[in-house]
Amino acid sequence: MSSSAGGWFVILLALVCANLPFVNQRLFAAVGLRWKDARKPLWVRVAELIVWYAVAGAAGFAVEAGLGNTFPQGWQFYAITACMMLVFAFPGFTWQYLVKHRTA
Repeated sequence: MSSSAGGWFVILLALVCANLPFVNQRLFAAVGLRWKDARKPLWVRVAELIVWYAVAGAAGFAVEAGLGNTFPQGWQFYAITACMMLVFAFPGFTWQYLVKHRTA
């Protein structure tokens, strides 16, 4: 995989991972649990977002390792990528909490 393709793969994976907690009511998009309310609580969604951030970061590290040597990262890198993950999560958050859904 070229470095350009690997970069786009990680960005698209992060975009998908950032929206997964907000587009479904399952835990980690796989485990169906019964919530008191019909929707997952916000704290569960934030915890999932943190886990999906780690998954996307591990995939990025794997792509970087596959291309050659990995480089050490400082706190700035993690602060920027965490903010980028929050920006990527905005469409799912908007759809879940700001769009009025019909109840049938």
